[in-house]
Amino acid sequence: KRILVTGGTGLVGRAIEKVVADGEGRPDEEWIFVSSRDADLTSISETRALFERHKPTHVIHLAAMVGGLFKNIRSNLDFWRTNIHINDNVLHSAHESGVQKVVSCLSTCIFPDKTTYPIDETMIHSGPPHSSNFGYSYAKRMIDVQNRGYSEQHGRRFTAVIPTNVFGPHDNFNIEDGHVLPGLIHKVYLAKQSGSALTVWGTGKPRRQFIYSLDLARLFLWVLREYDEVEPIILSVGEEDEVSIQEAAEAIAEAMEFQGELVFDTTKSDGQFKKTASNAKLRRYLPTFQFTPFRKAVKETCAWFNANYATARK
Repeated sequence: KRILVTGGTGLVGRAIEKVVADGEGRPDEEWIFVSSRDADLTSISETRALFERHKPTHVIHLAAMVGGLFKNIRSNLDFWRTNIHINDNVLHSAHESGVQKVVSCLSTCIFPDKTTYPIDETMIHSGPPHSSNFGYSYAKRMIDVQNRGYSEQHGRRFTAVIPTNVFGPHDNFNIEDGHVLPGLIHKVYLAKQSGSALTVWGTGKPRRQFIYSLDLARLFLWVLREYDEVEPIILSVGEEDEVSIQEAAEAIAEAMEFQGELVFDTTKSDGQFKKTASNAKLRRYLPTFQFTPFRKAVKETCAWFNANYATARK
């Protein structure tokens, strides 16, 4: 197997690289991690050239234009257009070059805004996504549509996974544009340095299921090797492991030994209040899979950020 990982230098790509290097790789697997420096995946000619150069038999497709709530609100059209181009180019190049299997990465934000909980894999297309990130959400939903098309017309084994909120080493810790957890880690670091209060955007009440990037990486390997459905599978901790943004901020403050005050800026948007996902399908396949406890994973991520602050803060 020659496994090409797009978005290979991002949060999940680095986690897969680490898990493979730490002994989860197999002798019959060659892993190739590529980033935007290797090819502009919005260009079909550059994407085709990448596939011709590496001749992969399998693909893990992670590359995407991503960002936190406020970046999405500002740039919904850009998120739609960029991701539609990337996904179509990668999937069609994989088809043209005879790739045996593609595993793409979706997100729980693709689910309908108005829905019942917990959400599961059958509900992806049953209503509009939250208005704050409709561009990204619809572009990601189209991967599922395209996977079904390649399966029905060409017999391709293209599938997708739907992780809940991923965090870990090599995350985007940019306070303006990053996701909530890495943004909070950076904020706690700065508040500790300056001796000021920690300001959390929003009320702190929205709830999220966070998955540690190294746990997700181990699950990606299982999906690549063992999971044969075209329908996506949610990769998540259980519903009982959901935490509020306030609880997440408190866990980070504890991990960073921050003694200051927590202040909630309620003039800032909360985004979606919750998007509780069911991992029942995953548990049917892997009933004994052990997730890293949230506080332990937060502690490891904070330690990595502290040790790599010069590069991580960018």
